Amino acid sequence: MKKLLLIAIATVAALISQGQSGKKADRKAEKRDRINALVKLEEENEPAFKKQSVFGVKLNSDGYGIAYEFGKYKSPKLTTLYMLELNEKFHPKEEKRLGRLDAFSATEFKFGKANNFYQFKMGYGQQRLIGGKANKNGVAVSSVLAGGLSVGLLKPYYVDFDQQDRRYKFADSLPPGLTFGYIVGASGFTRGWSELKVKPGVHAKAALRFDYGRFNEMVSAVEAGLNAEYYASDISQMTYYQTATKDYYTKQYKLFFNAYIAIHFGKRK
Repeated sequence: MKKLLLIAIATVAALISQGQSGKKADRKAEKRDRINALVKLEEENEPAFKKQSVFGVKLNSDGYGIAYEFGKYKSPKLTTLYMLELNEKFHPKEEKRLGRLDAFSATEFKFGKANNFYQFKMGYGQQRLIGGKANKNGVAVSSVLAGGLSVGLLKPYYVDFDQQDRRYKFADSLPPGLTFGYIVGASGFTRGWSELKVKPGVHAKAALRFDYGRFNEMVSAVEAGLNAEYYASDISQMTYYQTATKDYYTKQYKLFFNAYIAIHFGKRK
């Protein structure tokens, strides 16, 4: 009886394994046929997909950001892009310092910081395939050129003082009785939004995009490039910074350059 039971279990296991192997082979065959059909479309100079919707996370040389991109395929090599971005930019002289320190917590602040600098970008561009066309499921290399409008948002940076429970900005002169030695820490993200200043500008970028599996419906890509931004008036990020011996007042700029790397993920249809 035990032998019959073991034989039955082994037979069922073999049938299940065979069924799973068959399903896996069927899925591979379906994927191969689908890719072959997409390749045939491109050989006839028709795009394999119609559109794509992509989200991105960016690490800039002067900050970080998030992005959304909608693309319309015009040909196997050319895609029109419509882009939105939200970034926070930092000044190269920003430096965190320790404020209040006790047994349970520690606070920090950035000495001399005038404003938090955020930017909202709207852009239009083109993505052009320059390598990987013959590779059915490998890495496609594309160039990306884009530009558009940039809206700079300056939010005043406040710090809290121990003396008289007051908040103040580095952009202003300290009133009598207050010294920087009594700074508790930064006032927090919510402070200063009512004093927001808007700075209009323009931007442009050039990049290379490495798309892994360009005939897959899911987008998985890495992009590296350069940004340039120009604003109609000066952007005040820092008022001054300190060294061991001296305070230096910072110059304000209208033109900015940075390098970035981004990870893109989304879907093609």
